[in-house]
Amino acid sequence: MTAQVSSQAAQTSETAAYEVLVDVRNHIGHLTLNRPAGLNALTLGMVRSLQQQLDTWALDPQIRAVVLRGTGDKAFCAGGDIRSLYDSHKQDDTLHEDFFVEEYALDLTIHHYRKPILALMDGFVLGGGMGLVQGADLRVVTERSRLGMPEVAIGYFPDVGGSYFLPRIPGELGIYLGVSGVQIRAADALYCGLADWYLDSRKLKQLDERLDRLEWHDTPLKDLQSLLAKLGQQQLPAPPLADLRSAIDHFFALPDVPSMVEQLRQVTVANSHEWALKTADLLDSRSPLAMAVTLEMLRRGRHLSLEDCFALELHLDRQWFERGDLIEGVRALLIDKDKNPRWNPPTLEALDANHVASFFDGFDDHGN
Repeated sequence: MTAQVSSQAAQTSETAAYEVLVDVRNHIGHLTLNRPAGLNALTLGMVRSLQQQLDTWALDPQIRAVVLRGTGDKAFCAGGDIRSLYDSHKQDDTLHEDFFVEEYALDLTIHHYRKPILALMDGFVLGGGMGLVQGADLRVVTERSRLGMPEVAIGYFPDVGGSYFLPRIPGELGIYLGVSGVQIRAADALYCGLADWYLDSRKLKQLDERLDRLEWHDTPLKDLQSLLAKLGQQQLPAPPLADLRSAIDHFFALPDVPSMVEQLRQVTVANSHEWALKTADLLDSRSPLAMAVTLEMLRRGRHLSLEDCFALELHLDRQWFERGDLIEGVRALLIDKDKNPRWNPPTLEALDANHVASFFDGFDDHGN
């Protein structure tokens, strides 16, 4: 999920057919998220359309590979349509429950897909959008790419496999990204291993043209890699996170979020003082409960399988609408738009470690 959403409710399956465009060219299945006005935010109907098409192509010997993209130049996908999930909860509906179960199943399908998937991550790739791309074999960013898991800003936690892929970023970078909710650009995405290739957005049309003429050999993944090697690059100079790495590794390895904020304000590591103060202010604006649960979830996720990470996220989801800060975050930022969420607890100092731990009660390392 993410903080970037459309205000429209989930659509019917008929509408979803227009919100996921399907095309086959030169043995490649193209799937295009088609809600540009809503930054291609995912509805339940879109999740089902994507799942159905991927299942069909998995069994089709004529399909060699799949390309995922979003309509427009603003976003690949800015996450799940949170407003529809909020409305579902308020109306005692089950859509918000069904959405997470089916969204996570779709993400797992992508992680395990036996044909190569090429994800074109042009524009915003947030929350649920990250869930779609992080299981892809080839993840392409452009100069317009903005990647992030900003859930803590609305009182939620980074899901869609975030508990798996964030803590596997080297050092404490993934903990930083998840607990703070900051967005990163192309150079940092490559540095963190959240993307594989950089391609100037002006070359996307050229990429499409070459995909249409691509000659297939024995290994479709190698064919696609060879094509990308001619158009893109796998590193960019001076990723900002590289300069901050020692500071991030120090502060975000501390035992809890209150300790992080305290040291960010008081300790200087490697000329990072200005960044540290801004980061402390940012953390002070986030949901204390969401950050604390996120930290515990990510540290557990380091030692869990992909499937168990999704099971853990679902375990948290099933409690979060009643016990977490999401409903208040959506109210403050999207409904009333007063931008003054009343978090519970209101401050990091008021956090109760036993309360945080209680969200993980009943979950074991096998996701039961």
